[in-house]
Amino acid sequence: MFVDLVGSTALASRLDPEDMREVIGSYHRCVAEAVGRLGGFVAKYMGDGVLVYFGWPHGDETDAERAVRAALAALQAVGQAAPAGERLAARIGIRTGLAVVGDLLGAGAAQEQTVIGETPNIAARLQSRATPGCAVIDAETRRRIGGLFECRELGALNLKGLSGRVGAWQVLGEAAVQSRFEAMHSASLAPLVGRDDELDLLLRRWRHGKDGEGQVVLISGEPGIGKSRLMAALEERVAGEAHLKLKYFCSPHHHNSALQPIIARWRNEAGFVRGEPADVRLDKLEALLLPLGATAEELTLIAEMLGVPGGERYPPTSAQPRSARRNRRSEPCSRFSTKGPAGPPC
Repeated sequence: MFVDLVGSTALASRLDPEDMREVIGSYHRCVAEAVGRLGGFVAKYMGDGVLVYFGWPHGDETDAERAVRAALAALQAVGQAAPAGERLAARIGIRTGLAVVGDLLGAGAAQEQTVIGETPNIAARLQSRATPGCAVIDAETRRRIGGLFECRELGALNLKGLSGRVGAWQVLGEAAVQSRFEAMHSASLAPLVGRDDELDLLLRRWRHGKDGEGQVVLISGEPGIGKSRLMAALEERVAGEAHLKLKYFCSPHHHNSALQPIIARWRNEAGFVRGEPADVRLDKLEALLLPLGATAEELTLIAEMLGVPGGERYPPTSAQPRSARRNRRSEPCSRFSTKGPAGPPC
């Protein structure tokens, strides 16, 4: 991943050197923090450029996904930073491919790990074709992230120094997907093989549950052995029977948010669309929750949980009297029907 600060030359021409140092330092911190949270390795700072590795020193099957998430987080953090009163914007290029990280070069502060291969060069070229505040990825990265992100195809680009054309996509944002498994397997599923005993066990537990005997089944195992595929097969078998399906997905990329699975489902239930104004989202929440008997206090809490500014309609709880907040917390939430959105609203 190659990150570049937009307009740094113009900034340097009009800012005092000390102010420019503050700008570059703030920009570097934004990128390093976003990358670090998602397991990236900052390999090199090159003035207003930052070179980042994913998959080194330890590789993971989600390297491409983590790189894209880090890119979106870095773009947001840089865009919100305003050191020395300056609004900043970055652009990012991501390339998935082979590279060799070699021996240490240089000494002291100039010491660095060499990386050999066309991958970092293409990442830098893709970055140069991105618009401010955007990230551009190559075809292999696009394939590896599946349907987890919304992307706009840019076509095959002619990049400086390369003989062939490189397919490119602009990342628009995280997609609203019900299931990570479905997002990564958008095509038809392969037949389930060798899992008849496990599927029969699940169907027996399903029948017990229908008869009024509550059941809990834990499916555990190493990544990639077919746990999600087994659940997809169960859903296919019971699709014609009356039931209410509630699905929640934890993510290693949101380990700092205990409520992330609840938040993701509520956003999907409310029909939030990326980039829409806060007032529109509040309208959707009201249309969803008011028929269920939600109070203004409960709507305030839910809006806060989902990151929707309540404005004057639903001022934040910190602006309300302590006694009102205490009384609101003591109200039960049992009146919410199971036919509505999943998860406790307060």
